[in-house]
Formats: sequence, structure tokens, C-alpha cells
Amino acid sequence: MVITVVSDVLGEENNGTTVAAMNLIRALKAAGHTVRVLCADQYRSGQDGWYVVPNLNLGPLNGYVASVGVTLARPQRDVIASALSGADIVHIMIPFALGVAVLHEAKRRGIPVTAGFHAQAENITSYVGMADSRAVGHVCYKVMYQSFYRHVDCIHYPTQFIRDLFEREIGRETVGRVISNGVRGDVQRRETPRPAAWGDKIVILSIGRYAREKSQDTLLRAAAMSRYRDEIQLILAGQGTWEARLRRLGEKLPNPPIMRLFDRKELVDVLNACDLYVHPAEMELEGIACLEALVCGKVTIVSDSPLAATSHFAADESCIFRHRDAADLARVLDRWIDTLKNDPAKLRAYEDKCAASAAVYRLDACMAAMEKMLRETAHGA
Repeated sequence: MVITVVSDVLGEENNGTTVAAMNLIRALKAAGHTVRVLCADQYRSGQDGWYVVPNLNLGPLNGYVASVGVTLARPQRDVIASALSGADIVHIMIPFALGVAVLHEAKRRGIPVTAGFHAQAENITSYVGMADSRAVGHVCYKVMYQSFYRHVDCIHYPTQFIRDLFEREIGRETVGRVISNGVRGDVQRRETPRPAAWGDKIVILSIGRYAREKSQDTLLRAAAMSRYRDEIQLILAGQGTWEARLRRLGEKLPNPPIMRLFDRKELVDVLNACDLYVHPAEMELEGIACLEALVCGKVTIVSDSPLAATSHFAADESCIFRHRDAADLARVLDRWIDTLKNDPAKLRAYEDKCAASAAVYRLDACMAAMEKMLRETAHGA
């Protein structure tokens, strides 16, 4: 098939949408399909199979967009026409300006369209200081449905959690499939030596963009409350607009957190070498980093937020804390650090349980399901 993949947000593989898009593109090409990519990554101009539109000018927000390592797209009619000409199906990653424009043009041409659900309304409301307003979030979901998702032929939901949430908010069932974005094959459980710099510290890793909804501040405060605060070494892998704020919080700890963006190999090594993994996010549509930690057999501690899919990945209640409650997270951390120190056999059993639970999220199976969705939608099945 000739498949056009559209992504308003692409750029570096440092965010969930970009990683999901690039994994899909690579998998479809490997399966023998002709893949066209429509985006605003200017360095791709002239490369075979890439159709590049201009960047969207957001004025004072341009600096913020650049700081998180992504690009945003401004629709351009002739480029869209070229990317769609002769396509069997279009897959749109997110319903931003370029995705909306492509949807309307594809429908005009009679080309089937699938679309991913990779952006929670709460992610949008968080940036405008209205994250706690359920009414505003409800309106956002309604607008997303009326202006975009009701027009597509099939919706790709990365989790059952986000499908249930969306359908509850819009008050109706949708045509869609639940398929995880998947964990790449380079993420594997393996024995990895601890860096000498870690010494005998208790190393707790958390991966995610530095932002309010990722709640790294809750983890920093919990570490300060822990009985083991003098022994804990936090690693916050990521980047984002909350970096200065998080660093100020971290300076209060006996061992200031290690904060930086890791390359893929480094990150897999750190995942395997750390003692515990914490995913404190209160808004998370899927949470690939959380799944990667499970694949690596890490006891993975998550929040109970009703706006995060990650609460469904916990091995049991002993791995869940009340979202944005630093004292409760400190309680859970101390329980697991006690286990780490005093009952390594129990810790190992939980690590095995976590690794086994993640087998269904391997990338090859997920990408095969995505290919099947595209093929069946293209053929009207």
C-alpha cells in the first residue's frame, strides 16, 4: 500500500508522539509499504518520501516549542496534494492544524483516514493553567470529536483507558481499535553494571518531560520525606520548561537529582541498573517510559490518578500511591526500599512479575496490529 503518515509534531524522538510516529513509519517500511511522511521537519526537505510544509509561527510561543525539541506544522495546499496523490490510506497522528487540513482534503478525494489519539485534553488545559477544570476538559473533548474524530474512518487508541475516557466525555461509542504504541526491541531486561559514581546509593529513576502534569515535583518532595533520604539518588531523565523549578527543589536533597536527557542506549542501561522506577504523572495517555521500565523488570511505582493510564500497569496496590501526595509516595518508597534491603527474594519475584506483564507491549506485535488496522480500513473491512 501507499500510506501517508501525517504528524504536526515531529522532530527529535524525545516525546511520545514522535517516538510513536517514527516507530510506525519504520515498521511500515520494513513490511514493504511505500510510506510518505508529511511534517514540518525542515531538515527532511528533499529526502525521498518526505513532504515538508513550513513551520507554524506561534509568535511568543516559538521559543517554548523549540525548547521541547519539536516542530509544529503550517498547512500548505500543494505539499498536501502531493503527499496524498495516489495514497491508499492516510494516518494522522494528532488533530492539529496540518492534520485537520489533511483530513478534509483526504475526505474530498475519497481516501480512507485513520487517526491516532495521542493528545489528552488535559495536556492542553494544563498549559493554559486550567488543568483542574473538568468543565474545560469536557469542552475540549467535545470539540476534538466534532471538529476531527467523528470524520475519520477508524481511531487508534493507545490504551483502553483513553478510549473509555474519550467516549465517556463525548457520550457515544466510536469506531476504533486499542493498540499500544509498543516498546522497542532495544529495550530488554539484562544485567547491567552500576556506574561507579552511584556508589551504594538507592537509585530511583523517573522518565518524562519536565512539566506540571508529569509531577516530578511530587517525587522530589517524597524523597525529602523518606526515611532513606540520605541514601536516595534520584535520576530525572528528560527536559522541559519545569527544569529550573525542579532543580531548585532538588537542591534541598542530600543528593541532588541527576537531571538530563539521555540517549537511547544510556537510558536502557540506566533502566536496567537502577533500583526502582517511579512514574508520578497525573496525566498520561499511555506512558511508554513506564512500559519500558516494566519490560526491564523494574518494580514500577505509579500514581492512582484517574487521568493516567499508568495506574493500570501496577503489579498490585503496593506499587500505587495517591497522586500529588508526596507523603503517600514516601510511604510507598520506604516500603519498597525496606524490601530491597531486607527481602531481595521478594523484590526479585515482583521484578519477574513486572517483566512478564509487559510482554504484550512488544513493538513487533503492536506494529503488526497497526498494519492490520490500516489495511482493513483501506479496504473497507
